[in-house]
Amino acid sequence: MKHKVLIIDDEEKLRKLLTRIISLEGYKVWDESTLCGGEKILATEDIDVVLCDVKLPDGNGVNFTKDMKHRHPCCEVILLTAYGNIADGVQAIKNGAFDYIVKGDDNDKIIPLVSRAIEKTELQKKVRQLEKQLKARYSFEAITGDSPSLTAAITLARKVAPANTPVLLTGETGTGKEVFAQAIHASSARSSYPFVALNCSALSKDIMESELFGHKAGAFTGAVKDKKGLIEEARGGTLFLDEIGEMPLDLQPKLLRFLENGTYYRVGDATQRTADVRLVAATNRDLQKEIENGEFRSDLYYRIAVFKIQLPSLRERQQDILPLAKFFLQLYSVKTNKQITSLSKEAEMALLNHNWPGNVRELKNVIERATILEDSGQLGINSLPFELQHSGNVAGGIAGNSFHLATVEKLHIQKVLKYTNGNKAEAARLLDIGLATLYRKLDES
Repeated sequence: MKHKVLIIDDEEKLRKLLTRIISLEGYKVWDESTLCGGEKILATEDIDVVLCDVKLPDGNGVNFTKDMKHRHPCCEVILLTAYGNIADGVQAIKNGAFDYIVKGDDNDKIIPLVSRAIEKTELQKKVRQLEKQLKARYSFEAITGDSPSLTAAITLARKVAPANTPVLLTGETGTGKEVFAQAIHASSARSSYPFVALNCSALSKDIMESELFGHKAGAFTGAVKDKKGLIEEARGGTLFLDEIGEMPLDLQPKLLRFLENGTYYRVGDATQRTADVRLVAATNRDLQKEIENGEFRSDLYYRIAVFKIQLPSLRERQQDILPLAKFFLQLYSVKTNKQITSLSKEAEMALLNHNWPGNVRELKNVIERATILEDSGQLGINSLPFELQHSGNVAGGIAGNSFHLATVEKLHIQKVLKYTNGNKAEAARLLDIGLATLYRKLDES
């Protein structure tokens, strides 16, 4: 596709000369004698570069540049003037002009200049496209599922996203807390700034403090140079602290101080620093119980839990299991260069009947493994892990020795266990049998 250039100049001879020079290089060129005419072209064509005179019958090119860059940020402007002056040149660059040149100095310079301006335009368009793709990838629309419990969580997250309010995401491991945190960031006014994540369960206290706040050279053995912390890296954006319930107790006051007034100190440094960062935290622990046990500060809890969102387990959103499985199947089929287009009915039943203690993360891993093992165009039950194959047989209804009392009893016990989310004591109570009897019957099966 040809790149597009617009020339705006009231000197017809120069305008026609530039049009001819630029057209001969393979560019598609429009030419206008007024800003009004140029604006009409810009409104209908995706122009890459504008060559514009500074003084025109209906306006000033320097002022036009500022307005045009606001409306067409990827389009570059090269200003032409008969009499160059430093003040205009400086203001033109401030207003976003690519360059400011004197007419007729050297027409041979025009083509290289236009070429460089188009390179910048192409780069800006690629960056914007990548930003759009990134935003789409981490948007709420990218979260698969429409179960009531998930929809309710998304609704809350959408409402809080535009605010700067701290958010606490709670729920079991693998429910997608980081996915929600990224969607909140992508839907906020901070989306053009960094999203920085730290898993609080993965580091010791000293390393975590250095990672979070940074350190000064010589602060400890191995600190050979100054290091920025993640708070500084996230400046203007969002800091996601996963598993915040695992944060060491003596580090919590320092985080609280930062959340209260935006100030912090690098490890080993006496210089107070500031940063504007939004906090999104996540935990699979009951922080209220952690407070009672003296493992988490109540003042920090109330600071991070201003807006709390509980994410449902996969057990609570069973209608989302198959859509998620098909999404992951499509993803890993592409990654493994396979043409697996569907799930067998037996595989679907096995997935639906499984308890999913690892939630969405477990489902994702199961489908990735199964995709690698599957050799046909349909993902079958034999490619699933053994424990899921067993679930599939249970879910498939009464088969084989279907009239044997042991078979019917086994199916009923499995259904009750599924209802209690695997809680054997509760299952035994509902079945009105002893817990020892339940274990014996499970061993027999």
